[in-house]
Amino acid sequence: MASRRLDKVNELMRREIGNFVQKEFDWNGTIVSILDVEITEDLKEGRVWVGVVGRMAPAQVLEKLTKNRGLIQKAVSKRVILRNTPRLTFKHDNSAQRGVDMVNLLDDIEKNLPKAPPLPEGEFDPEI
Repeated sequence: MASRRLDKVNELMRREIGNFVQKEFDWNGTIVSILDVEITEDLKEGRVWVGVVGRMAPAQVLEKLTKNRGLIQKAVSKRVILRNTPRLTFKHDNSAQRGVDMVNLLDDIEKNLPKAPPLPEGEFDPEI
């Protein structure tokens, strides 16, 4: 189980990486979110879980982040002071896209459901 300190480091890293990625990169109509960060206990490595919704393929986003890993690590290390600056690896988390797909599916179901005829005047629905 992760320590309370490590939980705080993970959350701080998530916020700082997320802020930097949003401000410094152009995602061209794509929403890129840093969903979670898991730093090892020795603070030498970290997995960054990335959510992608929009035009760009997740592989393109991960490639861009991996290519700019040094820049991201350097910027974050100036804001988050740790013994070691973790070496970041970026992983795709498709939960954001699954959520969008679920909302779209629910909208489609609502549109395609047959509508109940209105009750005659003076009657009420006993199920309500």
